[in-house]
Amino acid sequence: MRFVNYIKSNIINITLIIAIIITGAMIANVNKRIGSFVEDRPKYHFYMVAPNLSDPFWQEVKKGADDAAKHYSVAYEFKAPRFNDPGEEKKFLNIAIASKVDGIVTHVPYNEDFTDVINTAVDEGIPVVTMENDAAASKRKTFVGVSNFLLGEEAARLINEAVGGKGKVAVIINSAQRDISSQNITVSGFKNAIAEKNYNGINIVDVYTSEMGILSAEDIVGRIIRNQPEVDAIYVTDASDTLGVAQAVVDYNKVGEIKIVGYGDSEDILDYINKGVIYGVVMNDPYKMGYNSIKSLVEIKEKNNVSAFIDTDLKIITKDDMTYAQ
Repeated sequence: MRFVNYIKSNIINITLIIAIIITGAMIANVNKRIGSFVEDRPKYHFYMVAPNLSDPFWQEVKKGADDAAKHYSVAYEFKAPRFNDPGEEKKFLNIAIASKVDGIVTHVPYNEDFTDVINTAVDEGIPVVTMENDAAASKRKTFVGVSNFLLGEEAARLINEAVGGKGKVAVIINSAQRDISSQNITVSGFKNAIAEKNYNGINIVDVYTSEMGILSAEDIVGRIIRNQPEVDAIYVTDASDTLGVAQAVVDYNKVGEIKIVGYGDSEDILDYINKGVIYGVVMNDPYKMGYNSIKSLVEIKEKNNVSAFIDTDLKIITKDDMTYAQ
């Protein structure tokens, strides 16, 4: 009997030991999961406001921001009206402020004053970074982008190169997808370069405004060919219009006769450059803009220090550049 009791006692003890081991392992596993969860939680919650969802440029900005968010382990929301609407942009900013996010990146339309809403965010303890267009009079922490005036100057240089120093140029700006005031600054830079940098053989015949993207741009090219056949080149300030102009030049069998300097680096635009339909593009670097905007907010939160201006550099692409890259 004693032997039986001895066996039972040992079995109980062994069972208890096994139970303790299993329980300990379970607790350790739970703690590990909790620790992993804490480590994986985003450090900050940011908010990015863009002018529209339809322009490929802003989708590329979003890609840069996505990659930066992953790299720095932060969460962010990308918000934009479907088409340009400064009133909607302000609504998104007010939502971000009310949500008490950790930081805001916002586009600023040149023809709208966003100073008050930006200052409200900063006064609430939310740092603000502006991108593409600046609000220098506001309390924003930094501006990420390039000079639109310089962008226009570089486009004039490329046009001058494309036509061999002599030609008549038409300019097309877009009122539907890109900030019209920022494009006007770009055109001012374009005109200034022609006047000041010995591009004496270049003459601007007209500045057109498209309203409906690709189809509108194609219609404008048709009018140019019918009414101003002396035009040797077209400068386009918008990505969608660049595609529309390129397609129209192909349709009217004017490839090589009408040089195109445009904006954007979508696969279709790069294909047109490679085929010699588009001479080249001059643009802001959207990926860098998105990436550096999120990066700047992280630096502000963690170091409380960031440069007042972060230059994302101009992106200039011609067929020669593509050949070199290949």
